[in-house]
Amino acid sequence: MTMNAFITGAYDTAVGQLPESSCMGLHAEAAMGAVSDAGLALSDIDGVLCAYSFTEPHLMLASVFCEYLGIHPGTCLAIQAGGASACIMVMQAAALVASGQCRHVLVVTGDNRLSGMSRDGAVAALSEVGHPQFERPFGISVPASYALVAQHYMHEYGVSSEQLAAIAVEHRRHAARHPKAHKREPITVEDVLASKMIADPLHMLDCCLISDGGAALVVSSKDAARDAKGKPIEILGAGQGHTHEHIVAAPSLVDFGCKQSSSTAFARAGVKASDIDVAQIYDSFTITLAVELESIGFFERGEAGAAAAAGELGLSGKLPCNTHGGLLSYAHSGAAGGMFHVIEAVHQLKGRAAERQVQGAELAFVHGDGGVLSAHCSLVLGA
Repeated sequence: MTMNAFITGAYDTAVGQLPESSCMGLHAEAAMGAVSDAGLALSDIDGVLCAYSFTEPHLMLASVFCEYLGIHPGTCLAIQAGGASACIMVMQAAALVASGQCRHVLVVTGDNRLSGMSRDGAVAALSEVGHPQFERPFGISVPASYALVAQHYMHEYGVSSEQLAAIAVEHRRHAARHPKAHKREPITVEDVLASKMIADPLHMLDCCLISDGGAALVVSSKDAARDAKGKPIEILGAGQGHTHEHIVAAPSLVDFGCKQSSSTAFARAGVKASDIDVAQIYDSFTITLAVELESIGFFERGEAGAAAAAGELGLSGKLPCNTHGGLLSYAHSGAAGGMFHVIEAVHQLKGRAAERQVQGAELAFVHGDGGVLSAHCSLVLGA
């Protein structure tokens, strides 16, 4: 089964602390970069998908962006699914071009989460993730929700904090090879365990960064892809999975929607987890990646942390994973955080990942999740 949709352009801005940045400025830079990478003009774009912004919240962010850029696409909408937004937008863009409704869809994300928000503002915005009746009155936070998953997981499978820390260490090792990464200084397992406890058992270095940055893609139909320059990357399969919104309602603390979304994406692409050459999987916390790697089927239960400690997520490991450094070390700027994973997959499949290139990478898996392991979307991309 083919989806008849191709990524023809990809671009990501600088990341980290960008004090002169704005949400719309990052959107515009990423968008124009992606269109240029595809060898197209803005006038070729007939569909635009945006996500959400914490620093410039608007009910119609995609319309605001198109006005800012001075374009008038036939299709224009924003999608909000937390960290799954980027992958879901790519899936939606693929459906738009495959069905003939659009030829070239611009998928754009960006936010100046670090420079454009106060610490209190960020905490207040994220507190809305908790259930207003059954969670928020009791002081739950996003880290605490993931810590709940971690406590259960570590108890159930005998996994140690050292093994989770190994995931953060490998991500930093990947980021050190990326000249743009927000955090590049090496860290050790001891550094992770010595960092401030945020929500037991998750330390500061078990948690993702807060960054400024933007990223965008152009998704084109098979016919329209011929107009673009360079070799397009095919979207071979995509799937979603949704089991709950609030952690209090999660049917399991071990299996999440990623099991369903990845199974669907693999089936549509006609591949298995063992066929994947490189994976870019949402890593809001070290525990996020551990449970997703196992729920998806890349590792057996309780083995992801040990695999990380053994180097299996490294460039020459069994599954090179988050080769840019992920949300833990590359950058996390709202919806763009998930988009950086897609961009890195494109770089890998195009052979332009420089020092972090996985040799012979032909099949990439990308996964995003939003909320507290709530919304899930998986993509299989092919060179």
